[in-house]
Amino acid sequence: MNRLSSTILLAVLALGASLPAAAQWKGKGEVGIVYARGNTDTDTVNVKVDTSREVERWKHSFGVTALRAATSGDKTAERYGANWQSDYKLTERSYWFGGLRYEQDEFSGFDYQASLSTGYGYKFIDNARTKFSGQAGAGYRRSKLKPTGATESNAIFRGDLKLEHTLTDTTKLLDAFVVESGSDNTFVSNVLALQVKISDKFALSVALDVRHNTDPPVNLKKTDTLTTVNLVYAF
Repeated sequence: MNRLSSTILLAVLALGASLPAAAQWKGKGEVGIVYARGNTDTDTVNVKVDTSREVERWKHSFGVTALRAATSGDKTAERYGANWQSDYKLTERSYWFGGLRYEQDEFSGFDYQASLSTGYGYKFIDNARTKFSGQAGAGYRRSKLKPTGATESNAIFRGDLKLEHTLTDTTKLLDAFVVESGSDNTFVSNVLALQVKISDKFALSVALDVRHNTDPPVNLKKTDTLTTVNLVYAF
């Protein structure tokens, strides 16, 4: 890991380190665990935490993810990520954002992908039942190719779409789309989830995570998918 990626990761984690001490932070944590024993031993663990806090015209969001899977003791997936975004409200619907994203994926062909971005966001729909927003901007990304150890750095376009729609009193549909496009690679991620409330604090979530790199290292697939069933805790 080089200096830039280390700096971004440390910055994201340092920004999030104050979360437990801040009573105004709210969000959710998710965990899914599968242990299978028999003809094949399979272990899968995935953890996700998303939090946010609003202070006057500012909104700060922090998230971490972790995924690990193994079959008969051999790892088949290992991914860690962290992100931070700060939004400054321009109007009731529009805002300016600045964000950091870091991801380390042992099986994507990229040892890491780290980016900084800034741009403009807008809330297209913002009511009690439906929230739909989009943002677009520019930034800088640095990636390290796992097979060769070579690094790539370039300017990127960053775009996001987020949807949260309440279907019933206990059921909610969520979708998060992200694209980072540069001269060396375009990274696209979409997470679609159906969340069913089982109590005031707990819910069950079924999600499909699709990730695509247009130019991965040689002999590696462009698209990865992950289906999860998680227990969600709101705080």
